[in-house]
Amino acid sequence: MSVRPALVAVTVRTNRQKADQDPATWMPPAPNATCRYLAEWTATKLRWGLAADRSEVDATNVYAGGPCEKTVVHYIPAP
Repeated sequence: MSVRPALVAVTVRTNRQKADQDPATWMPPAPNATCRYLAEWTATKLRWGLAADRSEVDATNVYAGGPCEKTVVHYIPAP
């Protein structure tokens, strides 16, 4: 089974605005991209066993319990 790429083409401006911020401090400017961004963020964390700090978890939970509650996160654990 292959892993879906997590790269999304964005404008230079959006890429600069995001920089190395996480969901606690940055969300995509296009509302229809929010759930995909959060799902891919979460999948990457889960795939690689990365920690999430309290602010990341809190921000993600706001969307997971609201507009993104029907979004399913798919990931394959890294070998």
